[in-house]
Amino acid sequence: MNRDRGAATALSAILVLALLAVLVLVLQIGAATIARHRAEGAADLAALAAAAHAPSGAESACERAAQVAEGMRAAVVECLLEGWNARVTVEADLPAIVLLGGKARSRAHAGPIE
Repeated sequence: MNRDRGAATALSAILVLALLAVLVLVLQIGAATIARHRAEGAADLAALAAAAHAPSGAESACERAAQVAEGMRAAVVECLLEGWNARVTVEADLPAIVLLGGKARSRAHAGPIE
């Protein structure tokens, strides 16, 4: 008489599904973190580029900041030049793996030391 009812198989299937759910969650968080770091780096470099081109005027400085951000797969959404100080806000798309979508946003400031 065989008393095996398949309880171990059902438990194994449930554990595999739980493990897959945790894996998907970790991948989502990791992808969002990478996008945030990319946005932070792009904002830093764009602000430095804008500050370096401040003597050429606000339009030229912000144009250069946009070029730098685009080179890092991000977009400048705000660029302010106040004297020699540049303030830049950048957005980067989240990878397609992130289910909720959206954008990672970061701000940076660059200018002379007072």
